[in-house]
Amino acid sequence: MQVQNDVVVPVPLHLSTMSCPSLSMELDESTESRIQRLITEHPVIIFTRSSCCMCHVMKNLLATIGVNPTVINLDDDEIDALPSPSAPAAFIGGTFIGGLESLVALHVSGLLVPKLVQVGALSLGWD
Repeated sequence: MQVQNDVVVPVPLHLSTMSCPSLSMELDESTESRIQRLITEHPVIIFTRSSCCMCHVMKNLLATIGVNPTVINLDDDEIDALPSPSAPAAFIGGTFIGGLESLVALHVSGLLVPKLVQVGALSLGWD
């Protein structure tokens, strides 16, 4: 997988070489290690499959709030390397949030925006 200017280009995770250091991978880095590193390096990250429409909805929800998440497109065999092997899978501040239903529930409960502010993914402009 590759991310270029907020456009996800499917490339197998284990074969990807990127110009962006945080999305690059050492040749000896396992899929699991790379996923864990990406989770810790990006305040908001969504792992998805190329055919998943729920990712589009998740990204749009976050965009309406003012957040542009990192979106990583995984092959089916790479999904199993996620801490919770399902897609889409959203992580905020390194914490697994869940899929679309969990993200929407967090938003409806009023807890999503404070969480995004807490991890530095969103600024309310009150600084």
